[in-house]
Amino acid sequence: MTQHTAEPPELADPPELADPAVSVAPPKGWRVLRAALANRKAGIMLALGLSSGLPYALLIGTLNAWLGDRHVPMATIGVLAWIGLAYSFKFLWSPVVDRARLPLIGALGRRKGWILACQITLVAALAGLALTDPVVALGRFALIALVAALASATQDVAIDAWRIDVADAVVPVELLSSLYQFGYRLAALIGGAFALFLAARLPWPTVYALMAGLIALVALITLGAPDTQRPAGEGHEAMTDQPPPLLRAGALVLVALGWGWAIGSIGLFMAAMLGPVLPGVVRPSVGDFTRSHAPLIVLATVGLPLLVAAVTNRFGGAPAGDSGKSAVPAIDHLWMALVAPLAELSARLGWRVLVMIGMILSYTLCYNVWGSFALPFYLDFLHYSKDEVAFASKIFGIFMTMAGIALGGVLFARAGRMPTILIGAVLPMLGNFVYADLAEGAAHIDAVARFTGAAALGGVFGIDPRLLRLLVAISVENIATGIAGAAFVAYLSGQVSRSHTAVQYALLSSMTFLIGSLGKGIAGETIDHLGYPVMFRWTAVAGLVAVGFVLLEWVTMRRDPPRGGEDFQSGTSPLRRSTSPAR
Repeated sequence: MTQHTAEPPELADPPELADPAVSVAPPKGWRVLRAALANRKAGIMLALGLSSGLPYALLIGTLNAWLGDRHVPMATIGVLAWIGLAYSFKFLWSPVVDRARLPLIGALGRRKGWILACQITLVAALAGLALTDPVVALGRFALIALVAALASATQDVAIDAWRIDVADAVVPVELLSSLYQFGYRLAALIGGAFALFLAARLPWPTVYALMAGLIALVALITLGAPDTQRPAGEGHEAMTDQPPPLLRAGALVLVALGWGWAIGSIGLFMAAMLGPVLPGVVRPSVGDFTRSHAPLIVLATVGLPLLVAAVTNRFGGAPAGDSGKSAVPAIDHLWMALVAPLAELSARLGWRVLVMIGMILSYTLCYNVWGSFALPFYLDFLHYSKDEVAFASKIFGIFMTMAGIALGGVLFARAGRMPTILIGAVLPMLGNFVYADLAEGAAHIDAVARFTGAAALGGVFGIDPRLLRLLVAISVENIATGIAGAAFVAYLSGQVSRSHTAVQYALLSSMTFLIGSLGKGIAGETIDHLGYPVMFRWTAVAGLVAVGFVLLEWVTMRRDPPRGGEDFQSGTSPLRRSTSPAR
């Protein structure tokens, strides 16, 4: 099963960042490697894709297999999985990465300094994980993992900027994007299947030490990367159509207070949950925290910025003759990244923006909420070997996901946008019920395998019935989520405005995993107290929320067409017209 805990490559920055004058078709398959070997800049991009994908695989998926091996409670694993929010929230500190120059190491290059600093931090953090026992010092282990996740998310911001900056006519951004994707997928195999293969033969600390060494090698390659100079006057966004600077500053203070409270609440609870407990003191309940704080966190991080955006819309642009720029360019950048995209959506869609945001928040809920427990489920509950899981989940599962993505594209072209999005909301619920059956002995999976001939086909290839059950479950789940992912990327792409393409897409895609990530803690607690089957069924039922929002969005789009004549009305978006592939 592919992990669904943070922003995947399919939901990354859209290719609108590419130079529209360049229309070179990117190479595919192994021709990508040939292109990388032919040019230094292209080869470095491949290495940076590896550096970006490897920490994500190690921290969001494989780390949970290590914790499961050490019999860490599922509720604790669920809370630790909140480090994946770093990938969803990275747009918050992207202005700092874009504007600030690091001391000392920043002299190496505008983007390269940040990339190298993050890689050095990652090497140190992975080595720190290798030297820390997650049972004896869980709090320290969690803190190191959080530092690694923050460094990884920050590295992604810097690498994305580097990829765009260094593109030229010889090595266009389309080629660099393909190389990045190739390196990222290769890293997923190394950090997933290969790491499990190694862990079956070596201690987990040794595996993570080897992975730290691999990132150190990539850091040496990064030293030879070209970089670009900071353009004169960079960062002065066109602010003339935005509210006056003083109003923007006040609005940002409100938004910052909401985000600060939300992040602080999560951080304090993680420290209380994962740190040492005094004798006689009971650890706090994940379920209680989620029920009491999760709705408020969503309101603080989504509802409050949306309300601020709607209110500031009433004040129009800066006065005539005023550029609208504030004295601190990073503040303008943060406004354009966090509030302006929501303000544009609110002005264009009106009240329908609430339906769209609800759909975005809930669409991936039923499979995102349990993705962090996939490897402990396979290894510790079902007792498959690490080699079996490496093949079934990380190799076979990738092909099933690709098949689902391809099928989603076909459905989108034949059935249309909203029918495909509805199918993508319903099918993952079926996948969760299949996993519930797998957890209870797979009686229904066995019956379907016999009826369809899959059991006989498995016998031809020497696959025993026990492994076949896992392959069938992973096939259903990954094809379903592949269809859902393809449909939802198309939906998000169709909602963005031409004037806010990149930042709007980044903000909306980051919301996709918010509720699912917050729900991981209560899902883990459910596993500890009620078992995997109950957790799978409850998360399947949670998918009904997404189905409801999809139907409501479908109806409201027909009754109240969006204003402004944007591309998504006709079913085409700038993303679909672009020659660049999504990352």
